Amino acid sequence: MQAEYPLSLWERARACPVLRYGGEGENRPPKIDNPQLKIDNCQLKIDPGGNTLKVGTRLAGNAPAEIAESARRADRLGFDTTSSSETNHNPFLPLAIAAEHTESAELRTSIALAFARSPMDVAYLSWDLQAMSGGRFVLGLGSQVRGHIVRRFSMNWTPPAPRMREYIQALRHIWNAWQTGERVQFHGDYYDFNLMPPFFNPGSIPNPDVKVYISAVNPYMLRVAGEVCDGVLLHGFCTPKYTREVIIPNLKIGADRAGRSLDEIEINAGGFIITGETEEEVESKKAGVKGQISFYASTRSYESVMSTHGWEDTAARLYRMSVDNRWPEMPNQITDDMLETFAVVGTHDQIVSKLKETHGDYATSISFDFPTSTPEDEERLAAMVAQLQT
Repeated sequence: MQAEYPLSLWERARACPVLRYGGEGENRPPKIDNPQLKIDNCQLKIDPGGNTLKVGTRLAGNAPAEIAESARRADRLGFDTTSSSETNHNPFLPLAIAAEHTESAELRTSIALAFARSPMDVAYLSWDLQAMSGGRFVLGLGSQVRGHIVRRFSMNWTPPAPRMREYIQALRHIWNAWQTGERVQFHGDYYDFNLMPPFFNPGSIPNPDVKVYISAVNPYMLRVAGEVCDGVLLHGFCTPKYTREVIIPNLKIGADRAGRSLDEIEINAGGFIITGETEEEVESKKAGVKGQISFYASTRSYESVMSTHGWEDTAARLYRMSVDNRWPEMPNQITDDMLETFAVVGTHDQIVSKLKETHGDYATSISFDFPTSTPEDEERLAAMVAQLQT
């Protein structure tokens, strides 16, 4: 369920100033004494409409024919969204193929790296995909970490939260100019755009309201999501406790700053999912998820999640092991209790009710899928998707 903004995209783009977080004054973010920003006695809760959830999947394959079939499968099985990620391939190109082979599913980057690209480049890509898909494109952005932006992409690194805020404002300013014919005149702390000759202006499109989501884990980025985004993509490396004590309160701080309500923001559930046909199949998948948890827990960017549960020592130990290249040993540091905290675990007969119990009181959407090889598999998955949606 995606609520509508009280203002149009263009009204918001014009009304939202570029706040300069670097100086003194009321626009400077409040100091966070506790980096976890655990807000005590905060009983925030969202009713997403009777525990109904939009359900998303990911595009599979690299060859165009494989991507096309994966896209058709998303529509066929009733998924609300299909997405592509940025790991070892570009996340935008598969969605151009998917746009030709779907009719109803939203098409989302989950996620595209913002700081590896100029906002102008992303504005063009998004505008074209929005037009090609008939208004079904969703731009999902993420910041990545300093090492990747500087060393893998050879781009500069600045404080990510204020830069992401300005990045999204720049996108909306550019889209507004293309749609309305107004001049491009955007001047911020990180980006400056003031040239758009008619030859390079793609012009207006029938569905100009491109939705923008960001991936967010830590307090400042969550506030940006609450303030200027249509949705937030929660990381797999988060827990129900972290969601309620850190994520939701910080989303609300951002929403309050913009005079918005939390129910205007789509929240895509975080955490891991372990499921299978039998208990034995479920058990066989636990070791792999422990490996993923150990990888993220070793990353200092996510240490606030571990410290919320009092697992700082484990996080520090995993970080040292990663530096020493002891990756195969790291999953052994993740206990069964930790696994059960990060993951929703259950057979196919159990998993839908467990997902709703865990995420249904705050999330409006969830990513859920499993491999299908027979018509019977597809029928079962389609039924589970429908159960999550109702």
